[in-house]
This record gives sequence, structure tokens and C-alpha cells, in this order.
Amino acid sequence: MIEFFMPMHPPTATHQEKQVAFKEGGKPVFYDPPDVRDARAKLTAHLAKYRPDKPLNCGVRLTVKWCFRDHTGKHKDGEYHTKKPDTDNLIKLLKDCMTVLGFWTDDCRVVSEHCEKFWVTTSPPGIYIKIEELP
Repeated sequence: MIEFFMPMHPPTATHQEKQVAFKEGGKPVFYDPPDVRDARAKLTAHLAKYRPDKPLNCGVRLTVKWCFRDHTGKHKDGEYHTKKPDTDNLIKLLKDCMTVLGFWTDDCRVVSEHCEKFWVTTSPPGIYIKIEELP
């Protein structure tokens, strides 16, 4: 099992924000806008210190808890975060970064996902991650 908490302000830019440009001849080229590139770089830098010695080559269960700082004072510590970004978009970028870093051989190895978003007021913001190997 791999388990860690990355204290940080979680990025809110997601994989879903890819842009498209058309080359001469009309061929589409997809690219990350600057905020997505920055989010990818931030996640990669924080994740790098937790990567395993060798990639997992089995099914894994991935648990992720996104803890966003409430700057408004409208939410309680631990209250569910019911605003954008969507969990499916957040986890896609995170899994892409983890795949590049070698947490697993391919993100198809993630056979179970549990993803939640919370507001934090007294705890530090960040991302909790637990990876469990499955038989």
C-alpha cells in the first residue's frame, strides 16, 4: 500500500480543458492551455517524491480526497465541496501524472476509484492519496 498527503492548494484546472488548434490542411492538434500545463507541472512535482521504486503491475484501488481551502467562511471543515471542478475531471489529470511518473505500468491498472472533494478551514489544503494493490 502507498499512502500520503500532499499539502498544497489543489489545482482546479483539469484535463477536460484541453484546447484544439487546426494545422494547415484542417488537421486538429490538441494542446494544454497554460493553466492546465501549470496544474500538470504542480501535480508532477508534488507526486514525484512519493513514486514507488518500480511501477505497480497489478490491479489497484485508488482513493483520492481533494481538500480545498474555504476562503469565504461559508463552509465547515470537512464539508463536501459541491462546486466545480468535477471529480472525474480532477482525477483524470492526476492519474495521467501518476502514470508518467511510474506509479503503475498503465492507468488501466486502476480498477477501482474512490474520489471525494472537501472544504477545509482548519486543516491544511491538499490531496490525500492511497493506492492499494489488489489480487
